[in-house]
Amino acid sequence: MEAIGYITAVLIGVSLGMIGGGGSILTVPALVYLMGTNPVTATAYSLFIVGSTSLVGSMQKYKQGLVDIKTGVIFGIPAIIGVFVTRKYVVPAIPEDLGVFFGFDITKGVMIMLLFAVLMVLASYSMIKSGSKGNSETGNEVSQKTITGTIGIFLIILEGILVGSITGFVGAGGGFLIIPALVLLTKLPMKTAVGTSLLIIAAKSLIGFLGDMSNMEMDWQLLGIFTILAIGGIFLGNRLSKNIEGAKLKTAFGWFVLIMGIYIIARELMYA
Repeated sequence: MEAIGYITAVLIGVSLGMIGGGGSILTVPALVYLMGTNPVTATAYSLFIVGSTSLVGSMQKYKQGLVDIKTGVIFGIPAIIGVFVTRKYVVPAIPEDLGVFFGFDITKGVMIMLLFAVLMVLASYSMIKSGSKGNSETGNEVSQKTITGTIGIFLIILEGILVGSITGFVGAGGGFLIIPALVLLTKLPMKTAVGTSLLIIAAKSLIGFLGDMSNMEMDWQLLGIFTILAIGGIFLGNRLSKNIEGAKLKTAFGWFVLIMGIYIIARELMYA
């Protein structure tokens, strides 16, 4: 099982390199189901692994002109605040045993995994729907149709706080939430949204991880191996993304997220 887990680490990087998200969708389940890590600890590890890998990926995308710095800053700062506060204060305050609901024994770990999966299913719908409409923009350079007006900026800040808080709670990098927001609210081309998403994920995930360092012991050997393998995978994913149409990436990503979300819900309820 550990060998499969390390293979998954490479796929984490491939996913981030190709679609700017999906890393935590693989990371958290891999750590929990394949490496035997506690769900709460896995969410912390996910922040470090996905954050470090996304940082490398964002540098690659920036060199290709596929990162919108202005959008990343406006979205990223409130997201960073949300994830840090959530990891530092909110998650540690939640009791381990939450009680029995509809015959299911819900613990803190089960609740985190279920919420994580529900968010995946909801996010997959917008990705599949918007991806099926196609995208006429190539995404070879940063779009000029970025945020305009007070209302647009306010929506991005609000979305940043929301995504940051959710990221802090479930340990997800949030690419499956950030990318739809960037595409729908800022009108960025898919491939530019991918690059900008990586920058945002890197910043808020790594800073969010700092909120965990004083709350739990870290297995740095496991973190190091997973991170190195994932970084190797992101170089491969970035290369593959150059030859794949943005709309197809979005649709494929949506179906992947949907399948993984349904699987996690079914598994968690089965053993609750």
